[in-house]
Amino acid sequence: MSSTFVSSPASHADVPATHVDGLYRDHRPWLFGWLRRKLGCAHRAEDLAQDVFVRVIQGRKCVRADDARALLTTIAKGLVVDHQRHAALENAYLTYLAGMPEAYAPSPETQAEQMQALMQLDRLLDSLPPKARSAFLLSQLDGLTYPEIAHRLGVSLSSVQQYMVRAMSACYAAFYD
Repeated sequence: MSSTFVSSPASHADVPATHVDGLYRDHRPWLFGWLRRKLGCAHRAEDLAQDVFVRVIQGRKCVRADDARALLTTIAKGLVVDHQRHAALENAYLTYLAGMPEAYAPSPETQAEQMQALMQLDRLLDSLPPKARSAFLLSQLDGLTYPEIAHRLGVSLSSVQQYMVRAMSACYAAFYD
């Protein structure tokens, strides 16, 4: 087993390749098996296993050998949740499209663009604090007024206004910057 994966705060290029190789060599087979059992698909498990190691490298984390599996598992669980949420969103969109009259169905190109926008919105909503996300969804999907949202969330009206500004600003930045 590798003793540590040491990363430099300066840049990814400074990460010693031998440490990454050791971490990968020592833990990839175990991680792949864990992901394959969770997902039931070897191809998706392989993709997510690679994504886990990319996240470790991008995060420039220091990983002690004793903590490696815990860190890799935590990252992998997050990626599995993201994958499941993505699949559920895609299935909901495909179900919606299947219910449309063929004459009104968007072109395959438009469908792909809409799916990409939905995924971007999903990532954006996931990045918001829970109350800001809830306020935004209650407003936009349920049509509740700010006072109704404040009552539902048990917060002040000014808090709801702040949540909405944060959510709308994030939407604007994501789609127009």
